[in-house]
Amino acid sequence: MASRSVAVLALPDVQLLDVAGPLDVFAEANAQNGQGGQGAYSLTLVGTEPGPITTSSGRRLIADVVAPGEADADFDTLLVAGAPRIHEAVIGADLLAWLSRTAARCRRYGSVCSGAFLLGQAGLLDGRRVTTHWAVAEQLAARYPAARVEPDAICLFDGPLRTAAGVTAGLDLALALVEEDLGAEVARRVAAQLVMFFKRGGGQMQFSRRGVSAPAGRSALQEVQRWVAAHPAEDHAVERLAARTGMSPRHFARVFRAETGLTPAAYVETVRIEAVRHLLETGAGALKQVASACGFRDADTLRRAFERRVGTTPAEYRRRHAGG
Repeated sequence: MASRSVAVLALPDVQLLDVAGPLDVFAEANAQNGQGGQGAYSLTLVGTEPGPITTSSGRRLIADVVAPGEADADFDTLLVAGAPRIHEAVIGADLLAWLSRTAARCRRYGSVCSGAFLLGQAGLLDGRRVTTHWAVAEQLAARYPAARVEPDAICLFDGPLRTAAGVTAGLDLALALVEEDLGAEVARRVAAQLVMFFKRGGGQMQFSRRGVSAPAGRSALQEVQRWVAAHPAEDHAVERLAARTGMSPRHFARVFRAETGLTPAAYVETVRIEAVRHLLETGAGALKQVASACGFRDADTLRRAFERRVGTTPAEYRRRHAGG
C-alpha cells in the first residue's frame, strides 16, 4: 500500500507540541503497522518562509518545504498547527490561497488548537462543525459565524474537515486519523506505546480555567456578583438578589442579563460549579458534602449540573484532577 502523505503547516511562533505531537503519533503508527516501519505515512513539515521556524518556546524547527512557493505537492492529509497569537496574525493572501487550493486537493484537512483560525481565514470552516482551544472558541465563533463551533469537543470530524481542541488534543486527533486509516488495533498499539488514552473521557471544558468573569455591570450588580461568589451555598433566588439592589425581581433579572450577558440563575450555577471544581480538585469531602457546601440541593442535582456544564462526572473529574 502506498504511504499516505501527511503535511503539517507551521507558522512562526507555532506551538511545538501542536507539530511534534501529531507527527510522533504518525511515526509510531509506521512502527506499529507491521511493515518494518514503512508504508503507512510519509511526513512533511511545511513552513511559511525560508529558514528555521522559531516556535513559541524558542526552539527552532526546519521545514521540509515552504508554502506557497515550494509546497505544491498533493497531500493526503493537511493539518494546520496552532500558535499562541495566530488569531492576531496578518496572513498573506498568497498563503491563504495556497491553503484553500491545497486543502481542496486533500482527502482530508484540519487543524490543531488555534490553527482553526487559519482555516477560517481561508474559508474552509463555513458550514462545518469545528472545535478549537476552549479559551478562543467564542472568538472563533464570533469571527466565523458560518462555522458551527463546539467548544467542548476534543476532536470533530465533519466531511473532509478534522479539528482538535487545545495542544495535547493534537495527539488525540492524530490517533483518530490512524484508527480511521489503519484500524483500531494499530491505533491501540500506538496509544499504548505513547502512554496515552485510546479514547479520552469527557470533553475539554473539564480543563477550562475561565471560570466566572470579573464582576460586570453597574456597581449594584457587581456587589451582588461578589456576594454570590463569596457565598455559593446561600439561597440566591432572584427575589433575594434583587432585594440586595433595591430593584424589583423582574427589573433586576432584565438588567442583570443585559449588563452581564447571563441570567441570574446561570451566573449562580456557574459560580457553584467553579466552587465544586475547587473542592473536587483538593479532594475535600464526599459528594454529598460538596453539594451542600456549594449550594446544590443534593448530590444527584450536583451530578446532573456538573455533567451538563463540565462534560464529565464529578467522580471522574476528581480522579483526573485531584491533587496528590
